Amino acid sequence: MKRLTAEDVIAFLESQRNEAQRENLMRFFKTGKGEYGEGDEFLGLKVPQTREVVRAVWRDFPLEEVPVLLASRWHEVRLCGLLILVEKFERLATKRLINDEDAIRDRDNILLMYIKCADRANNWDLVDLSAPKILGAWLLLPSRLGDTDYKRQVLDSLAASDNLWRRRMSIVCTWKTSQQGDPSWCLRYAEMHLHHPHDLMHKAVGWMLREMAGRCSMDLLRDFLSLHAAEMPRTALRYAIEKMSPDERQYWMRRKQTDKH
Repeated sequence: MKRLTAEDVIAFLESQRNEAQRENLMRFFKTGKGEYGEGDEFLGLKVPQTREVVRAVWRDFPLEEVPVLLASRWHEVRLCGLLILVEKFERLATKRLINDEDAIRDRDNILLMYIKCADRANNWDLVDLSAPKILGAWLLLPSRLGDTDYKRQVLDSLAASDNLWRRRMSIVCTWKTSQQGDPSWCLRYAEMHLHHPHDLMHKAVGWMLREMAGRCSMDLLRDFLSLHAAEMPRTALRYAIEKMSPDERQYWMRRKQTDKH
């Protein structure tokens, strides 16, 4: 039986090219000059099409071939590579395998590949569909790479990067940790990114704070806002308070305006 390769997957995805959808996606993901997705190229596939390919190939797809997918010029091919990593990681993180030494080693290897190729997740959807399920899950699982301090160093390195997408990874991955009842990661990186200039980071910070409040504690969000509402970008604040009552939302928005003066 022929060994499945990245070239096989790329050839199939390229055969599904849709020019009309391609133009729509390039506009939606801001690929024009000076926009955040400048230069990103699309085949015009919808996400369910890419997921269907991933479901068909991930079990037999060699891990060492994934970087070839991630190096592709095509957005959908890179998404395919990232979703293959997600599938492989999640199958190694089932309850039965959490403490299995081989599974721990293989999860660590996937994590290292993900970090090494992080720049190839160069649009918000690529980050958001992969970071919580790989990086975020890894924070909660046994690892032979290091303890909690080591894991914090990994995220701190991403958070300190000059690359927008690495920074987004460091905050969006906390969706998973908050989901599992640990608010500390979200609070740390929300504070770290509070003054980031890009709107995509404002949205990510507010979104993760909102998720943290819903999964862990609304009072923790209120404590955070008491300290930082005045300095938060307006978009981040609006996202963070979205699940509060109308009266409380108005309170925090007025608080920002009042404290600002």
